[in-house]
Amino acid sequence: MVFLALPDTAYESHLRDYFQTTLHHCRQGTLALVEGISSTVLRQQAHPDFSPVGWHLGHIAFTESVWILEHLAQQPCPFPDYQTLFAADGLPKARRQQLPSLKMLLAFLANIRQRTLAYLSVAPLTEQQRLWHWLIQHECQHSETISLVMALHQLQGKATPLRYPIGGQSGERSTTMIAIPGQSVCLGLDAGHDSHIAIDNEYSAHRVEVASFQIEPTPVTCEQYQRFITANGYRQRQWWCEAGWDWLQVTQVNQPLYWPTQDLAKFRHHPVCGVNWYEASAYARFVGKRLPTEAEWALAAKGLASKLPTLLQNGQLNCDHRLGHTSPVGLSAQAVSDYGCYDLLGNVWEWTDSWFRPYPGFQAYPYQGYSAVYFDDRHRVLRGGSWATRSWALRPSFRNWYEPHVRELFMGFRCAL
Repeated sequence: MVFLALPDTAYESHLRDYFQTTLHHCRQGTLALVEGISSTVLRQQAHPDFSPVGWHLGHIAFTESVWILEHLAQQPCPFPDYQTLFAADGLPKARRQQLPSLKMLLAFLANIRQRTLAYLSVAPLTEQQRLWHWLIQHECQHSETISLVMALHQLQGKATPLRYPIGGQSGERSTTMIAIPGQSVCLGLDAGHDSHIAIDNEYSAHRVEVASFQIEPTPVTCEQYQRFITANGYRQRQWWCEAGWDWLQVTQVNQPLYWPTQDLAKFRHHPVCGVNWYEASAYARFVGKRLPTEAEWALAAKGLASKLPTLLQNGQLNCDHRLGHTSPVGLSAQAVSDYGCYDLLGNVWEWTDSWFRPYPGFQAYPYQGYSAVYFDDRHRVLRGGSWATRSWALRPSFRNWYEPHVRELFMGFRCAL
């Protein structure tokens, strides 16, 4: 297909360079995850709620084809045979294991990317940039899902390229609760430049009033959570909400999913990882506290948005697979909010007490089902990102959402009062 070149302003040129570079680096990170992957880990489900690694690779390419080549460039689908297999609403997750080989999947990714870059060279980016930002973040999100699927395979004894966690001491941060005075806080992203990178559920920016509260300076650590386990917290009804207790009777779990059973002493300063909302809220009751609301979490993170570019540039955040797993809390003296909270970005996602609901003025983008179908009062909001969150999807305003029983993501929490 022949494209007609459009006038290339300085801003368009800047955007073109930015997207070309970012697409390249984002894809490098995705491909690095599957280097040396076995056919078993590539194709098999590790959990009924999650598709195989190979499906995510194909879905990344398929989505790029749909939104860039078909939607923007008006090209016909170059791989029609893959439409059912890799569409999000195509096959049930259990039927996504009959996949092409890794070689074929990588060729699919490369072919679509070559076509995408050809269109990028002439695309009217000023008017299209939100969709390009969305596409990059879409790959980031599936890259993180690949990481958790591989972690699940690792738990089941299948070899994966994931690295093991580092040990070490924390930055000796205080555990004293931080008092934050009542005030208003902005939820969502402001108009202007931010509007191009925002996911639809971050719209629109609005202020809400928050009463005074206290919050812990770091996420709950394994050492702290061990007290709940030792006190037989998983078998005492008094700490659990009704739905959480019902879940516990069915699953009969007695520790977090990614619990360092063999080496707890080495990882006692790491944040607890692999807990669901039920476990997080039960622990909070056990220590006489609660989970923070989404607005409280956002207020505790005040000041981090402006620091984020520097923190990323200087490697001060445990994200983007920089370390390969969780790290001790409070390591970076720079990665601290105005109120003195650490580890609010990266390391582990943090559960909040808020339901995932639309902000005032919400408009679905780029399609109706992206966020809107989850506004069902069955999903809780998580904030902050994890060690596997890519930098392009890491910011204080980013909202993740999962049902309360899910514990497979790299999830932790901090308590409030």
